[in-house]
Amino acid sequence: MRRIIGRVIIVIPAVALQVMWYYLVLSTLNTVFHGHLGDLVNAVFTVLAIIFATSLVAKRDESSYKLLWVMVIMAAPVLGAFLYLMFGNKNTGARLKKKMEASRDRLAIGKKSGAGDGSDAISDGIEAISKDNPRLAQTLGHIEESTGFPVLKNNRNTRYYPFGEYMFADMCEDLRRAQDYIYVEYFIIQSGKFWDTLTGIMAERAAAGVDVRVIYDDLGSIGTYSGADIRNLQKKGIKCIAFNPFFLIRSQLNNRDHRKIMVIDGRIAYSGGINLADEYINVVERFGRWKDIGFRITGGAALSYAYMFIEFWNAFAEDKITVNRFEGAAGEAGGENDGYVLPYYDSPMRNEHTSNELFTEILSMATGYVWFYTPYLILGDTLYDAFLRAAKRGVDVRIIMPGIPDKKMIFRLSRSYYEDLLKAGVRIFEYTPGFVHAKAFVADGVVAGIGTVNLDYRSLFLHFECNAVFYKAGIIADLKKDFEDTQGECREIGTEDLRKSLVYRFGNNVLRVVAPLL
Repeated sequence: MRRIIGRVIIVIPAVALQVMWYYLVLSTLNTVFHGHLGDLVNAVFTVLAIIFATSLVAKRDESSYKLLWVMVIMAAPVLGAFLYLMFGNKNTGARLKKKMEASRDRLAIGKKSGAGDGSDAISDGIEAISKDNPRLAQTLGHIEESTGFPVLKNNRNTRYYPFGEYMFADMCEDLRRAQDYIYVEYFIIQSGKFWDTLTGIMAERAAAGVDVRVIYDDLGSIGTYSGADIRNLQKKGIKCIAFNPFFLIRSQLNNRDHRKIMVIDGRIAYSGGINLADEYINVVERFGRWKDIGFRITGGAALSYAYMFIEFWNAFAEDKITVNRFEGAAGEAGGENDGYVLPYYDSPMRNEHTSNELFTEILSMATGYVWFYTPYLILGDTLYDAFLRAAKRGVDVRIIMPGIPDKKMIFRLSRSYYEDLLKAGVRIFEYTPGFVHAKAFVADGVVAGIGTVNLDYRSLFLHFECNAVFYKAGIIADLKKDFEDTQGECREIGTEDLRKSLVYRFGNNVLRVVAPLL
């Protein structure tokens, strides 16, 4: 909290000077217009609000998202426009966008990214999948085209972790064997057993000549990590930067780096929902037992995650990373092929919302079952309809949610979607031992996705996220078994469990309208 207050205090003088300046200018103009400045300003801003609102309606976007902002802007043109630019604008600031695009152009990330040897892995992967699942191949091919990351052969060494503490142990072992570089990128970093243990190992490897670099999201870690922590890492030989530094004087609340990535020597990568804080490995208890998942992947797919990291690092750091030394990374020895994998990341700078479209497509293609893990359930119209349609046509659709919420208002908002989903046939389970932070889906036993993407507006539309889609890989069975085991610790929700008073329903309706803000 002290760090947050410090950020606010820094900008107070600048804001106060701006307010005084505007007051003086407006007072002078009001005299010139004989006291009718207010009427003139109101007319001008009303016209601008209409233009703003109509351009927003014309955008290719979720209707519920557009409806909220049209209502806000028309009700309060000046304040509404400010709030939209601060909280609702999905496009990054020009400065951030320019940096990201320049970094990507320098790396020449395209269809060879992650393939390692520059082969035609992208066409081979899609061609192989299209032989027995042409519809899925179309969807994955489109993701390749829009993100630049290819479908690759998955390595049988891929491991699934049903809890963060299991992944923590393997992370430590792999970090100790690092020879070339270690890349770490997380939304939340917090001092404690988890992070301090990793830092100690990384400092030892840095002293041995390993290139160690860390990216954390400035807003995600605003109360847990700071400039002083960066300096402490630098003293240990670890390079560290904050992604998209947050200051109230600039509109940077959105477009956060919600990705979770650790890459070791281009051979091994870790990802999933697990941040680097002690609740994620159940060393400390917050909201009961913390249920989160992750995976360890090797081979060419690890290089895809390395490229993701490099692109972000080079956008913000003076010490750029070149990619030529990463070409041809072999992966772990002895690894056999085990299906296919497509690692990719979502970007609010793209016109398409990759994960939202993927989930919609998976629900539309499924014939047997689709099961989801998510901590939050705030759906746009397209994805919401896909859930309803899949269940109505007989697909076994299930969602596992937290039993103990971390944010009560968000939990209530999530529950506001339950009634229609339940009536359509979707089965919803709440994890009674504690909080579910996992983000994953598994469908028909042949395709699954594990990553950082929540089923909410921020993950699906506003933030940078990463995800891995697996096809006919062993990890799919591991995920399904974990889902079944977790469901055994859940309470299934029925319509009789929902509050139905008029006042409660009205509150839910209000929350649904403002959902894109939350």
